[in-house]
Amino acid sequence: MNAAPGPVALVTGGARGLGRALVGAFAEAGYRVAACGRHQPESPFEGEFVLCDVREADQVAAMVAEVHTRMGRIDVLVNNAGGTPYALADAMSPRLFERVVALNLVAPFYVAQQVNRIMQAQDGGGVIVNIGSVAAQRPAPHSVPYAAAKNGLTGLTRGLAIEWAPKVRVVQVTPGLLRTELVAETYGPNVAAVEATIPAGRFATGADVAAVCVNVCTASMAYLTGAEIVVDGGGEIPAWMLAMGPVGGVEE
Repeated sequence: MNAAPGPVALVTGGARGLGRALVGAFAEAGYRVAACGRHQPESPFEGEFVLCDVREADQVAAMVAEVHTRMGRIDVLVNNAGGTPYALADAMSPRLFERVVALNLVAPFYVAQQVNRIMQAQDGGGVIVNIGSVAAQRPAPHSVPYAAAKNGLTGLTRGLAIEWAPKVRVVQVTPGLLRTELVAETYGPNVAAVEATIPAGRFATGADVAAVCVNVCTASMAYLTGAEIVVDGGGEIPAWMLAMGPVGGVEE
């Protein structure tokens, strides 16, 4: 067993995108970091990596046990693995709907359940951070099961926070639109127009979201549990206002 000092963070879906930013941020904050995913990272990885499909309960149990054996403890879990292909609801197969819900709602429970058992038994307990999505409150066409699953994740976060307190805190960090390697593929030539709908004037970066996740795990945030923190740059300017163009002031 690795008896090296320092807290341990486990990040699901840690090979790329936001997950990779989370791994880097927790490592910089002094954590020993482990991550899992269905594919090995394509570039050098700063931590332990375990192959795992988090939709499969038996793989999750084996992965968490392996991380615990290697690292000696687990202080933070970030349930980051998620996502969805785009498909219209009336053309979607039952299997696709089930797989999207499994990845974004069922899988976080599988991992949280296994990690909670470790945290409850160790000094200092731990923190579980679930990564939500603004799609839960602002659903869009082509991603109905994703929005439904992320709504469920908020309920899961609040319920587990009640059951697992006071030893384990459970919080949700909800990013808005993220600038990842998929931005150009997702928005095509409309990237600038989409970005203009965000009051902050830009997409969130992985570093923006990761910084919040690290901070909610600090001792200074010890009373925060069952809560959702939204990191969306102010939300979205309403479509009807954008359609109106420049709006003049109101005369007195």
